[in-house]
Amino acid sequence: MISRRTLLTNLALSASALRAQAQPKLVAWMYMIYPLEQWLTDFRRTLDAWEEGGVRGIVIGPLRFWDGTPAFDFTYRRSGAVIQTFAPEASIYRKHGVDPPENVRLDAEKEKQLRALLDEIARRGWEIMLFGPGHYGRRKSFAEDPFNARALAAGVEDTLRAFPQAAGVIIDGAGEHHYELAFHHGGELFEIRDHHRAQYTHLGFDVARMERGISHLSRRFRSLTPSLVRFHAPGGMLGGLSLFDINEDALYWLRMRQENTLRSMAAIRAEIGRLNPKPKLGTIPRSAAFSVLTTQDYQKTHHFFDYIFPKHYYWHRGFDGMYGTVARWVETLREWNPGLTEEDCFAVVKLVFGIEFPGVRTLYDLERGFPDEFFDKVVYSETKRALDATGDPDKVIAWVSTGRNPHAGDPMPAHDLERILTASHRAGLKRFIFHPDLNLGAAEWKVISRLCGKEWKEDPNGYWPPDTPKPDTWNGGRTPRR
Repeated sequence: MISRRTLLTNLALSASALRAQAQPKLVAWMYMIYPLEQWLTDFRRTLDAWEEGGVRGIVIGPLRFWDGTPAFDFTYRRSGAVIQTFAPEASIYRKHGVDPPENVRLDAEKEKQLRALLDEIARRGWEIMLFGPGHYGRRKSFAEDPFNARALAAGVEDTLRAFPQAAGVIIDGAGEHHYELAFHHGGELFEIRDHHRAQYTHLGFDVARMERGISHLSRRFRSLTPSLVRFHAPGGMLGGLSLFDINEDALYWLRMRQENTLRSMAAIRAEIGRLNPKPKLGTIPRSAAFSVLTTQDYQKTHHFFDYIFPKHYYWHRGFDGMYGTVARWVETLREWNPGLTEEDCFAVVKLVFGIEFPGVRTLYDLERGFPDEFFDKVVYSETKRALDATGDPDKVIAWVSTGRNPHAGDPMPAHDLERILTASHRAGLKRFIFHPDLNLGAAEWKVISRLCGKEWKEDPNGYWPPDTPKPDTWNGGRTPRR
């Protein structure tokens, strides 16, 4: 005799299974990251396995070859000199009013291999996007091309002439302003960098007023007290205005940096829109929680692009990971305001970004990794916000990475990758792109193939993800007896 509780439980499980079957599987894209040389041989075996595992799109680039042995060192330098992937067509650049690239080095054999790879991907019907153009034009003057929009459009047209297999080009972090409180990854929040200063001046902004706003906010962020934080931090928007003593100059600074991004994106969109055929244009913005401070507000910027690739970056340390960014904010706030507790600083971060990590009250709690609630709440919410902002689930493709190269973050295991993808899918995400380190590992591919296609069979004689040594690696050259 089955109890009523058991019957209800079985019915609930059956309903859950039916919902899971009814929901289409996630569609995977793969990022063929530098060095390009790693993808140029034996690619049919790789693509066959990826196809079986559910991959239906590719991003490849930056479009550069390297002379000598590529040596990654987190600064984007390599041993040897850069070799371009194709010869530029000078007339295209002149048509756009910019000068063509100079002193281009080429490698005919690698270029032939790259074209064969792209032909094979296109033959399968997969969409191809390029990570930036292979060349940029050289603007003749800042006044003529303040946002490098002409230079970019010329490079895009030339690149798609050379590689017609591609649908378009992705700009990494288009319009991004800095959002780290401490100096990190080459910049900090409370500064105006030289290239932005030139653009602000060209657009007629009151740069002196912007600098007064920065100075005012910077002083305020260095004079927070426990009493101020504990009274105002729970107070929402109005509490934040009081806690940070937001004045007209500070608001002007925030508005003008946003306006600069909107005008730069409009200029780029206008130039790209004149190309024939019209390419697809994508961008990779910071996660929704950071996007207003980076001035990549999805609501205001998504219509400039055909695809938005939100950065699903959650690792600790390194750069660009959510745990690491929040940790640096907390550390900096405590350094500037020794009277605050770590809990006070996390409350300030929550007021600024809306981020609250489940189970985290101190910096050391970040060392414990990611509880299930993090994915159920934070990852789900970040995905849902991106989808809601654009109103088009076909436009949003999450850019998923798990730390390490090239971001130097603490590595996140395959279980975390699975939880990122599962939570994002539940939020309504249809597609994601996986950003490998710098190639794919066995555990990662096991997760992706299981969620997106046919689960990978671990056969060392078939396709084997290169970032994981094969099982016979430790056999000293001996082979098993049959």
